[in-house]
Amino acid sequence: MSAHRRIDLPSPNHGPRAAGGAVELLILHYTGMPTAGQALARLCDPDAQVSAHYTVDEDGTVYAHVPEDRRAWHAGRSSWRGAGDVNGRSIGVEIVNPGHEFGYRPFPSVQMDSVATLCRAIMGRHGIAAAEVLGHSDVAPSRKEDPGELFDWPGLAAQGIGLWPTPSQADEGPCSPTEVTALLGRYGYDPAEPKALLAFQRHFHPQALTGAPDAETVRRLRALVRMTGR
Repeated sequence: MSAHRRIDLPSPNHGPRAAGGAVELLILHYTGMPTAGQALARLCDPDAQVSAHYTVDEDGTVYAHVPEDRRAWHAGRSSWRGAGDVNGRSIGVEIVNPGHEFGYRPFPSVQMDSVATLCRAIMGRHGIAAAEVLGHSDVAPSRKEDPGELFDWPGLAAQGIGLWPTPSQADEGPCSPTEVTALLGRYGYDPAEPKALLAFQRHFHPQALTGAPDAETVRRLRALVRMTGR
């Protein structure tokens, strides 16, 4: 199959967006189920009450489930930049991977190429900024780990999809817990979330999944906030 083949597989699980509500976030997930077939069936099962706008299979095939002008049910209880109802202001993309529970593994390059193509098109249609391409774990740190530390965020960022921090000397120096919390909040995380720093590491410093503010985590956090001007 072609890396970018598209198949319409409608889900009944969606609702209206709020009147006048803009799509400003793009949320990436992994399916977290043993097989692609099981994940696709669940996303289209009315009893499951979950959905996404798209699913990208490991061979690059894109399944379209919910029209982009409709509110898919993918993010659950979540928030970003001080606002809830992430579903109401986002597009959700599921990426086939068994996840941490069923044998987490790297994402194939053909799959990542298809994800990049899909994301660029979504961002273009809705004017979504690179800084607003996020993982499920970013908007729900205490509940979710996806798409996880094996996801190629740097590769996407190199294509203008999401950000990747490049620390400089300006980002050096000690950092108090109060500053760490403030920086997380300035970027967009809910600073009250106990796993917010771990979610940051899972996305931006996957070599250190400690939840503790080591020097490199602090450097990358400062660089990221500086990049966004927040």
